[in-house]
Amino acid sequence: MKVEPANTAHLLEVRNLVKHFDISGGLLEQLTLDGGRVTRRRTVVRAVNDVSLAILPGETLSVVGESGCGKSTLARAVMGLYPPTSGEVRYEGARIDQLDSRAMMPYRRKMQMVFQDPYASLNPRMTVRQILEEPLRFHHPGQTDAAVRDKVAEVMRQVGVRPGWADNYPHEFSGGQRQRISIARALMVDPAFIVADEPIAALDVSIQAQILNLLMDAQDQRGLTYLFISHDLSVVRHISTRVAVMYLGCLCELAPTDPLFDAPLHPYTQALLSAIPRLGGTASGHIRLTGDVPTPINLPPGCVFHGRCRHADPRCREEVPALREPAPGRFVACHAVEEGRI
Repeated sequence: MKVEPANTAHLLEVRNLVKHFDISGGLLEQLTLDGGRVTRRRTVVRAVNDVSLAILPGETLSVVGESGCGKSTLARAVMGLYPPTSGEVRYEGARIDQLDSRAMMPYRRKMQMVFQDPYASLNPRMTVRQILEEPLRFHHPGQTDAAVRDKVAEVMRQVGVRPGWADNYPHEFSGGQRQRISIARALMVDPAFIVADEPIAALDVSIQAQILNLLMDAQDQRGLTYLFISHDLSVVRHISTRVAVMYLGCLCELAPTDPLFDAPLHPYTQALLSAIPRLGGTASGHIRLTGDVPTPINLPPGCVFHGRCRHADPRCREEVPALREPAPGRFVACHAVEEGRI
């Protein structure tokens, strides 16, 4: 997609983002014997490849796709946890992907993240009070002890955890309670934007609905904007304003939630949505994909999905499809859609 001037109406913009990981190892691990000659070979994981999208204030943009498609890598690159290989990340029109830690500090207060595993994201040596006070004291060092205590109690009540439990340690809580505490930590500095990376994947089904309701209530009360990463399509339809579909690090389709679920355009999106279990339904509409799944180390030429696509033709095998807008607000990267073959 062509890089255009930043749109200040967007809260966050990702422009042609690329993130590759070199997993070649040391020099000796890179040396191979090829035709009697010693050569040096690098191994690169192409996790995110030329992804462009934008998020409007107050909306929830969900990113979906099977495991290994680059969802979490995209989220971490947006947050600055992974430096992009190339491309841009802009927040309120200002480019932030090249900022050092000091220059990034004002944006850390505006951008927070909730991680997937509540058992790994909380420091087991700190009490809940210490966990929640830490970001507030770091970003707002001038606040009094009384103001900090009041803020901790207020946010704990908001996420459904008793303030009287503030002096307990994370191991004394259930998984759902830990995730509530993780969300409370993100809310402590009153951010405008939160990346939720599979926030309910490690929880029981009965607890998932509570955490989703908590996130939606916090969005209504605080005007939050979410980048929501998930593989649970039923959850995505419930919570999302728009949905982005990724496959092998590439953006396949981006559309408002209802149009995408009701009439998906990209063949991969069609196959993905056909696999959603439905009570009382039949499996006749399930699209079974054939062919081997490529790896992000050896991406195929052309469209990355062509080896499993029933609509692929020679152009699909040679030319990378551009992300186009066949209908207002709907974007799809597919030669077959562009040519009207599907």
